[in-house]
This record gives sequence, C-alpha cells and structure tokens, in this order.
Amino acid sequence: MNAPPPVSDDFALFLDFDGTLVDIAPTPDAVLVDRRLLGHLQRVLDHLDGAVAVVSGRPIHEIDDYLAPLALPCAGLHGLETRLHPDEPVEAAPVGPELSALKAALSGSGLLGRGVSIEDKGAAIAVHYRIAPDCEAAVLDVMREAIAGLPDLHLVRGKMVVEAKPAYRDKGWAVRSFMERRPFRGRTPVFLGDDVTDEDGIDAAQAMGGFGIKVGEAESAARFRLADVAEVHRWLSRDLPAHAHPRRLPE
Repeated sequence: MNAPPPVSDDFALFLDFDGTLVDIAPTPDAVLVDRRLLGHLQRVLDHLDGAVAVVSGRPIHEIDDYLAPLALPCAGLHGLETRLHPDEPVEAAPVGPELSALKAALSGSGLLGRGVSIEDKGAAIAVHYRIAPDCEAAVLDVMREAIAGLPDLHLVRGKMVVEAKPAYRDKGWAVRSFMERRPFRGRTPVFLGDDVTDEDGIDAAQAMGGFGIKVGEAESAARFRLADVAEVHRWLSRDLPAHAHPRRLPE
C-alpha cells in the first residue's frame, strides 16, 4: 500500500466523512465519532491556517453536529451545499421539482419496509439498503427507471446507497470552488475519500497538481492509500513540520 507523505504546511486538505473520518455504520444516523479526531482536526486546521474542509454527501448541518464544537469549511450533498467560513450561512444550489417526482415514485415502488429506506436531503434523495443488501439490484432498477424521464438528475452510487441529485455539481466541483478562494488558493490540494463519489474530488485534486488518498482497497485513481479510518486518524495525528517561514499566497 503506497502510504501518503505527512501533512505539509502548503496543503489544502479535503476530507470525506463516512468511511474516511468515521467508520461506516448500519444506518446513517448510527455513526460514532472518536472524540480524539476533533483534536487531530483542530491541530491540522491550525497548522494549515484554516485550509481544511469536509466534503461529504451529508448535509452540512449533520457534519457540524457530529464534529461540534469544531466547525470546518464544508461542502455538503456532494457540493450542492457549501460554506467556506464557519460564521457564514450555508449556500444552497437551486433545486427543481424533479426530486419531488422521484420521491413519489420511490414511495410507490414497494421497496420500503424491506430494509430499504429513503433519506430526503432536500437537495438530493438517498436510498439506503445497508441492512438489506439483497435489494441492491431492485433499488438500482427502480432508481434508473424513475429518473429516466428526469434528465436534470443523475445517480451516484456509494456503499450500500444510491443517491439521486442534480447533475451539475459533485465533489470535484467543490474542490475547484474552494481552491479559488482563501485560505485554500495557492496551496496543494489533497483529497481523502473511500467511496466511488470521492473519485471526482480525487481527480480534481490531481488535475490541479495535488494528489488523492484512497481509504481502503477499492479501485481508485488516487496516488496514495490508507487502509482504513484508523489509519486516517493516525495520519492526521502524525508530527507536523514546523513552519520554516510564512507562506506567501497569491492575492
């Protein structure tokens, strides 16, 4: 496994949440946060002068709840929500009526009650089958059929989940957007993620001269890997290099 270099003071660090900072749980609301993680993140945040962001499929308010009292720059719902500074309001992308039509189709599909659940994220809809993995094919069939007449939506597959969202934003868009603004601008983008949806963020970071770190053994374009969430925590907790001199970033 090609281990990543330690955190450098010129990094802009982008972190997925589920499967990267916390272990995958049977249901989305059952994840547990190791409280030592907050100390690791605060330490890295201070070292990188604030250039650390969570980029997740979850809504930003959920990330805030899990990481409280720490508040980080965030992109939620795969970029449909963004917040650069913790004291700023969340900026939400406009959402059309297609999601309401999709939710109605899913409600009448017969899948619910068989271990399949719908998570309405407002700007996206996720269908989870973690406790009913045998329903994967049925979930995919229903979702594909439902969006066939909704061209503004596309499907994003994750670990035991299929999500429908507007097609014009993803985690790569979030990375590129943050990299245009301080404190990220002028730094080397580094994206950590474990899932298929994180490949967009990894590709964006590597296209901009940085690199990706894949968590786990799944196929990835990332240049480096960490074995699991515990390894991510160890990587974040490693000794940080001293600032040799103040960094001068472009205006």
